Amino acid sequence: MTDSTPKPLLAALRGERQPVPPIWLMRQAGRYLPEYRALRAEKGGFLALALDPDAAAEITLQPIRRFGMDGAILFSDILMVPWALGQELWFEAGEGPRLAPTIDGRDALDTLGPVDPAKLQPIYDTVARVAAALPPATTFLGFAGSPWTVATYMIAGAGSKDQGKARELAYSDPVTMQALVDRIVDLTVDYLALQIASGVEAVQLFDSWAGSLSPRQFEQWVIAPNAAIVARLHERCPGTPVIGFPKGAGAKLVDYVAGVRPDAVGLDETVDPAWADAVLPAGLPVQGNLDPLALMAGGTALDDGIDRILSAFADRPHVFNLGHGIGQFTPIAHVEHLLARLRGGAR
Repeated sequence: MTDSTPKPLLAALRGERQPVPPIWLMRQAGRYLPEYRALRAEKGGFLALALDPDAAAEITLQPIRRFGMDGAILFSDILMVPWALGQELWFEAGEGPRLAPTIDGRDALDTLGPVDPAKLQPIYDTVARVAAALPPATTFLGFAGSPWTVATYMIAGAGSKDQGKARELAYSDPVTMQALVDRIVDLTVDYLALQIASGVEAVQLFDSWAGSLSPRQFEQWVIAPNAAIVARLHERCPGTPVIGFPKGAGAKLVDYVAGVRPDAVGLDETVDPAWADAVLPAGLPVQGNLDPLALMAGGTALDDGIDRILSAFADRPHVFNLGHGIGQFTPIAHVEHLLARLRGGAR
């Protein structure tokens, strides 16, 4: 018999306005939680955790147990795609991810081999474990990095402030850049479709570095590849919502929504929610966009931020979230206050 338990977050992503906005937080399974820190100390580094289905499932479930979030987000990383494409991936303590060899031209692109499906199987095993353990009302979200953002790491070998190496390659050798983006698009569609087949109910495309591009580059390297992914996912997995999150897009959000046609759009903390409500299509679900630092600060800053967002999106489907990931030093009491205020227990 099919479970008929309502899922408020999934309903919101499908365009149904909820009386209380459902909530999940980007990076909600992470370093601000003592149970996460304890497991990481026991199991080892980030990559070891992400490739251990039992550990990754446990981490995904931790914020659901503690807070009762309306959505669970898969514990993994956007760089699983370049790792599956053949780059070596590791994490430097205090410095973040590293990829090698870097993709700085056509010859380097040719070093990427065919995808080994076994490399990503632990991710799908994690999904199956989480899907079997979630409360019936909780929506399970999978994710991948958008092609531009993933490409910036593949080209530079690490994160960077201005994505200069990727932007330069896009200008100087657009043929190689297009070939790289096409490889990422193809694998991302398969990767997300298999996450969905394994048990996730919606997916998010993270374009964390979309804000570094000029309007023309934004159209070419953000809108076009994300539109291809969304269209192909809609064909392969009809009914599964796709959230687009072009961080830093600003006024280009309007073009992003029109060109990519996501089922919902995530807003970062720099976007005025009242402006977004005025310019985005009526009825389009939005997600966001509390400043993570307001959550960290708490007090009046937190309450004012919550109220401003709720007021702006009172008449459209809305998933409450942060404008980016929750900070490592965010007090748990502030997260509890946010949930209580959203759900009517604090004023």
